[in-house]
Formats: sequence, structure tokens, C-alpha cells
Amino acid sequence: MLLGVAAYSMWGAFPLYWKLLEPAGAIEILAHRILWSVLTMGVLIVALRRTTQLRALVADRRVLGLLSVAAVVITVNWATYIWGVNNGRVVETSLGYFINPLVTVLMGVLLLGERLRPLQWVAMAVATGAVGVLALDYGRLPYVALVLAFSFGTYGLAKKTANVGAVESLTLETALIAPFAAMYVGYLVATGGSNFATHGTGHALLFVTTGIVTAVPLICFGAAATRVSMVSLGLLQYLAPIFQFALGVLWFHEDMPAGRWVGFVLVWIALVLFTVEAINHRRRQLRLAVAASSAA
Repeated sequence: MLLGVAAYSMWGAFPLYWKLLEPAGAIEILAHRILWSVLTMGVLIVALRRTTQLRALVADRRVLGLLSVAAVVITVNWATYIWGVNNGRVVETSLGYFINPLVTVLMGVLLLGERLRPLQWVAMAVATGAVGVLALDYGRLPYVALVLAFSFGTYGLAKKTANVGAVESLTLETALIAPFAAMYVGYLVATGGSNFATHGTGHALLFVTTGIVTAVPLICFGAAATRVSMVSLGLLQYLAPIFQFALGVLWFHEDMPAGRWVGFVLVWIALVLFTVEAINHRRRQLRLAVAASSAA
């Protein structure tokens, strides 16, 4: 449980970290994150002796295709998140991760043919209303939040379908996109637009640690996922957007007019309905399983 709390707390604190990398732009930060992440994950693969598993992923065309999709959408997710944080949209980025569980359920219905239970329909209706209220308040669709939610939902779907280890898959994903990141960093260096190593040693070290910052929460999450129930893990996932929202309002002092509060309260109501229904459904399934086992 503590490992899970640590993982989601670190993800929730990311807005503080990305701000430290300014004046670098979102794409430059993203490129460095990818390059240093692939190096960090490569070291982990060797240290954990998982090179054989990594080679197996590359050899499996189906898995390679799914992880290629995952690599693209997680790159979009990371880029949007960093851009949002560094452009005063921390609250909106938190909204993206609040609605992500609901978007994931919606994708299951639309793409996998899953069926919603009655209270899940109510939760989805409330969430849809919340997006409408927020669109009126912002004067536009909350596109940063929607891109984050749908890109991460797609990423989760691709990873679920691939069904491979977290460390190996992230290593392959970053390796697939690393050549493009390297070309962009090379372009910045060649044109004099690079911010790496031009603002002091401390700033350069922050760039270097982007790989560690990516890997450590993932390792904690992987350790937690094998030790706690899915219900507990599902509840823990709300820690990150809660921290992000608190940072946006209390630390970065972003505007929260009344309409925006109404929208967020509706999102939270939808999440409560969704979570309570999921917990109750799981308990019913467990009771049925116990009863069936006793009857047998």
C-alpha cells in the first residue's frame, strides 16, 4: 500500500518538477525525458536480467505493433501534460486524470463491447454533464484534459491487450520513439536552441534525472500492483489528480471561478458513484464465487 501511495504521490507532484525545467519548452523537455528514460530503462533491463524478455517482445509482431501504438499515445500524453503544466493548466491536467477511469470504461463499451451496469450509466451521464459545464466555463472544450484522458485510456488499452511486463514494455516504448527525440535534440543543438547545459549544472542535472523520475514511480507502482487488491489500486489512482488539483489551486494559484467548481464537483460525484458501484460489484462477485465453491 505504501509503495502505491509513493507511486501516485510522485506522479501527483510532477507539476513541481516540470516547472523547474523552464525555460525549456514542452517538446524539448519531452525529448530529453524520452532519451534519459530509455537509458535508465536499459540499465534496469540489464540489472534485472530481463534482456531475454525484451528480445521476445521485439520478435513478437503482434506485441510489437501494440507497443508501437502505446509508444505514440504515451508520447502524446507526456507532451500534452508537460505543455499543460508549463502553460498554467495544472488544474485542467488534473481533470484529465480524474476523468480517465470513466473514459477507460467508455472505451471498453465502444471498442470491446462491454456493458455498463445501471449506476455506471448514471456516473457516465454525470461526467458528460460535467464536461459540458466546464466547456461553458472555459469557453471551449477542456481539450488538454480530454487529450490526456483519451491518450492514457488508449495507452492502457494497448498495454492490456499486449499483456507484457511493465519494465520491458516501457523500455521498448521509449526505444521506439527515442530516434525521433534524438533528432529533435540534435536539431536544437545545431541551431543553438537547446536549453540543456546552458542554465547551470543544476538545471542540466534536472534534465538528466528525467529518466529516473520516470522509472522510480513505475517501479513502485509495479511492486504495489502485485501486492494489493485491484480495488485498493483503483482508489489509489485518484491520489495523483488530487495532488495535481491542489497544486494548481493552492500553489500555482490558477483561477477557479464558480462554474469550474461546479464542473469539478460533478466529476467527483461521478467518480464516487463509479467507485462505489465497482466495489459493490466486486463484493457481489466474491460472494457468488464463495457460494458456488461451497455448493460444489
